Amino acid sequence: MADLSPHKGAALPSRFLADAQASAGRALPPVERWHPPFCGDIDMKITRDGRWFYLGTPINRLPLVKLFASILRKDTDRHVLVTPVECVGIAVEDAPFLAVEMEIVPAAQGEALVFRTNLDDVVTAGPDHPLRFELEDGGGFKPYILIRGGLWARLTRALTYDLATRIVETDQGFVIWSNSQANYLPAGAGL
Repeated sequence: MADLSPHKGAALPSRFLADAQASAGRALPPVERWHPPFCGDIDMKITRDGRWFYLGTPINRLPLVKLFASILRKDTDRHVLVTPVECVGIAVEDAPFLAVEMEIVPAAQGEALVFRTNLDDVVTAGPDHPLRFELEDGGGFKPYILIRGGLWARLTRALTYDLATRIVETDQGFVIWSNSQANYLPAGAGL
């Protein structure tokens, strides 16, 4: 059986185990190696709340959304769906994924924050999956976690509140630790 632990030295949170096992051994298509000609934009959009739309109609079949997400790539100037023979642009209002669950697990040094997305990707915040923060109007912050290949997940409001309880003040500023990785909040985050 494949090692389902997204980080060394810690057990995978049980609530994420089913999602991780369902994904184990299933490789994503190698979209980073595919470079077909760009065929233009299509009327597909991922909204701020993580819903996918085609021609203005929501795509409600989760397996279909997961299929599209598996061929999603972030190019320099746009998000695209890519296959070996074509590449089409789509609109993304904020981030293509939402982080909807967080679990705190023991790590080799300290603790690690493990996140599950709305499409059942499971990642551990750390060097390979850093957190980043954007300032909001009024001084608050929006946290994101890197899922893969330039594709980010924005944390839901509830997870943002949970994450805020993990903020530590240091001489260098405010930081959230995960898997021995310091994730600094931007100056002026209104803490």
